[in-house]
Amino acid sequence: MCHNLPLDAVEIDFTVDEEHSAIHIEATAKCVWKTGVEMEAMTAVAIAGLTIYDMVKAVDKHVVISEIRLEKKSGGKSGEFIRQRKVL
Repeated sequence: MCHNLPLDAVEIDFTVDEEHSAIHIEATAKCVWKTGVEMEAMTAVAIAGLTIYDMVKAVDKHVVISEIRLEKKSGGKSGEFIRQRKVL
């Protein structure tokens, strides 16, 4: 990414949403350095989504990878961030 840093952990979780024919991907990256690793976590989600696309494109080319976003972050210069859910 932008600078070299040793990652201590990266976890990727998948949740299958059969009702909407979707797979939700969540990645968590951890590092003890003085920087956040949200870009590494979002890259992990993007690559996982591209991998799934590559596996299913022969069956359905209408697959969409969407809404890659930061949900929560702590550490780094900007401190903590938690996405607030919009109530409709």
